Amino acid sequence: MSALLQLVLRTGRGWRAGAPAAACLQLATSAGTRPRRAMAQYHTEERGQPCSHNYRLFFKNETGHYISPFHDIPLKVNSKENLFNMIVEIPRWTNAKMEIATEEPLNPIKQYVKDGKLRYVANIFPYKGYIWNYGTLPQTWEDPHQKDKSTNCCGDNDPIDVCEIGSKIASCGEVIQVKILGILALIDEGETDWKLIAINVNDPEASKFHDIDDVKKFKPGYLEATLNWFRLYKVPDGKPENRFAFNGEFKNKAFALEVVKSTHQCWKALLMKKCNGGTINCTNVQISDSPFRCTQEEARSLVESVSSSLNKESNNEEQVWHFLDK
Repeated sequence: MSALLQLVLRTGRGWRAGAPAAACLQLATSAGTRPRRAMAQYHTEERGQPCSHNYRLFFKNETGHYISPFHDIPLKVNSKENLFNMIVEIPRWTNAKMEIATEEPLNPIKQYVKDGKLRYVANIFPYKGYIWNYGTLPQTWEDPHQKDKSTNCCGDNDPIDVCEIGSKIASCGEVIQVKILGILALIDEGETDWKLIAINVNDPEASKFHDIDDVKKFKPGYLEATLNWFRLYKVPDGKPENRFAFNGEFKNKAFALEVVKSTHQCWKALLMKKCNGGTINCTNVQISDSPFRCTQEEARSLVESVSSSLNKESNNEEQVWHFLDK
């Protein structure tokens, strides 16, 4: 068994932190370095102020050691075929585009900045912000130098995205266990940007969902809304509608699991320095045979070097509604 496989860890049920303010993505409103929040085997620690350029959400494991959520949280919960860890970046109904900082050491979650401004996704009637808990699978990477044989486009240089369709609104930074149901192939500016459809295994209705057809059966209209959301969400910014591979068809679980397997293999090559990672930061704490592994002392030093100062930026969460004639 490879050293990578030996690093697979079991995680318990995800845990949601208190009742935060909706305007700041359910994040605490106090500033500086705040107490960590328990989430099964993983905890988070905030530095800086939410809704600001300097905000970062770092991750720790159950022993209190800093880790990279991108690299150190295992892809699979255990040896079961369809049970994966998902890192929630954006809670449902919120607008701020939070994401794992793939180019920063230890890859904390931060708010995406474009043209010097914090990015908020537009409200496009009848959708308020993101219509699922949105996040990513750890230990996956869509290689921008590798052309996908099914879409004929290269990857988007990020971990694979997940749309979690359960009933619970998750928290930013929460690690939950999901089962994969299907996948959509968004083509974003010529790059393959896969969107997995998944459900939290602890959702009250999770036992009813096994494949993409179950979403059509038990949540009618949700897949159509998902396709429409991804098609239109950049239009208010003056960009054209997005397009899709397979004419916008959602592929089933078996297809999705093959995509996950492929992106995991790309991640392995990235962490072993067997491919060109460009600006991706591969610093990790637990991948024993990776040339990018650092010590706990180095990891702590990296976190402590990040500013925790206050920043009195206002919350500019999108409140305007856009009505598109489509």
